[in-house]
Amino acid sequence: MFNQHLRIVGAVALVGLAAGATGVASAARADDPNAHRSRAEHVLLLSVDGMHQSDLGWYVSSHRTSALAKLVRSGVSFTKAETPVPSDSFPGLIAQVTGGNPSSTGVYYDDSWNSSMFPAGTTDCSTATAGAEVTYFEQADKNPHSLDAGQGLAGLPGSILSMTSHPTSLIDPAQLPVDPASCQPVYPHSYLQVNTIFEVARAAGMRTAWSDKHPAYEILNGPSGTGVQDLFTPEINSDAPTAGASIDWTKDNALTQQYDGYKVQAVINEIRGFDHSGSVSVGTPALFGMNFQSVSTAEKLPKSGRQPGGYLADGVTPGPVLSAALDFVNGEVGAMQAAIHAGGLDDSTVIVLSAKHGQSPTEPSALTRIPDGPILSALDSAWNTAKHVTSGLVALSADDDGMQIWLKDHSDEAAAFARNFLLTYNGTGNDINANPKAFSASGLTTVFAGQAAADYYHVQHGDVRVPDLVGIAQHGVVYTGGKGKIAEHGGADPQDRNVPLVVSGNPIRHHGTSSDKVETTQIAPTILNLLGLNPNSLRAVEIEHTKTLNLDRGDGSDQNGNVDQNQSATSVQTNPGG
Repeated sequence: MFNQHLRIVGAVALVGLAAGATGVASAARADDPNAHRSRAEHVLLLSVDGMHQSDLGWYVSSHRTSALAKLVRSGVSFTKAETPVPSDSFPGLIAQVTGGNPSSTGVYYDDSWNSSMFPAGTTDCSTATAGAEVTYFEQADKNPHSLDAGQGLAGLPGSILSMTSHPTSLIDPAQLPVDPASCQPVYPHSYLQVNTIFEVARAAGMRTAWSDKHPAYEILNGPSGTGVQDLFTPEINSDAPTAGASIDWTKDNALTQQYDGYKVQAVINEIRGFDHSGSVSVGTPALFGMNFQSVSTAEKLPKSGRQPGGYLADGVTPGPVLSAALDFVNGEVGAMQAAIHAGGLDDSTVIVLSAKHGQSPTEPSALTRIPDGPILSALDSAWNTAKHVTSGLVALSADDDGMQIWLKDHSDEAAAFARNFLLTYNGTGNDINANPKAFSASGLTTVFAGQAAADYYHVQHGDVRVPDLVGIAQHGVVYTGGKGKIAEHGGADPQDRNVPLVVSGNPIRHHGTSSDKVETTQIAPTILNLLGLNPNSLRAVEIEHTKTLNLDRGDGSDQNGNVDQNQSATSVQTNPGG
């Protein structure tokens, strides 16, 4: 991903922060298909980042006695679930815990631009220039090179379970955009425009916990700042395995599995009634979970441990690194299931398994790696020449396997200029074997610009957060300046979006596979309903009319997920661009 930014002048007050988190235990709304469901006391949400529904189907078919197969057999598996666009980790998880797309949450990527805020480090807002990069990834850590993000623990990585449960304290305020109204740094939880399931659970007196990959995931606390009581966020992009190492935890899949193992242990400690460290008895949370990174890195790395990453030539069968990563996730899910059983929690616990995003391409032959830096530099140069200026046009660009571009000039003329430039830019990238491979139209099929970009995301033109351009990539395109990736996510490719969604456990009475078209935003109201809380306590659910998942109606499939392909599917709320 190539990021280019320049701060520009102006001042607009920060508006639209979410209403406070409210919601107590109450009956589900009248049109809820699960209104009579037995109440669960615990919901464990697992996000296996990078996993496609096809990966889960392949694994269950090949490993019929596995923990993942047991999970599928013991619940409802939605085989046509989609994550929202953009399929980035940040909006992907936020969708699951708010019930909302970026149009209501206000979150488009973990690295984005806000044209009303002031740049990080601003202290005098009377003379500041509006327009700021919003950096909610490892750059925001006090020490991004350390697994504890700068807490200063001795004995890392072995001591990482002693990391604080309040990672807001590990974020460097000097890296954060500044609110022009208060002239104070804007922490991730304050940037979110709607409340989260964690806040609703807390308001009902329930315990909450979560484990994820950056301290910036304190955004899950929601606007109240208090949604997650026990938030464990070891920094995945830190030096691995110790400070000063030349790689991070994502550059070798064995290291990623080691990293994920710390979070799994945190969850098992929580299942057993302790905090994430395993040292303080607090009771099993009502709402908790974690993300896995191992499948994602196994899909992206060309090689790991001298073995090829990604898929075999058919684009369906996992290669050796990915197959091992799936085995690892299966084993860790099994360990959690065993802990639930040992604690006598089988009848009161529901596991929801999904993914923030998939990854594309799965077919090695489809890969086209394109360096996006030269494209954006050429766009700036063309604009400078056309307008006789030297400032360039691009404020920031987030490009993985799609393009989101924020411009310095928000006029229709500038948006049209950038769109036309991108669609006529041709060049040479490289293929899976690093051989030259020509590309056209900047690797894009479609570019939504200006009003069309706002319409794509269903927001008003002039929204201070929405990108000025949204580029839909040709299948197989990955924007990278090197040869270190064979897949990515963040765009609108179907392989980025078709993720597993399984709701499983003894409280789920009907088991089978559903071919209904659903979206991962529906996880949020479904979790609240399972906990006996009102789904309409979520602001995004109210705005988008997000439905709970129908857990009572199968579609004629058997317990191994063999679906009647003639079954009709019902659609849910409109996705961006839909």
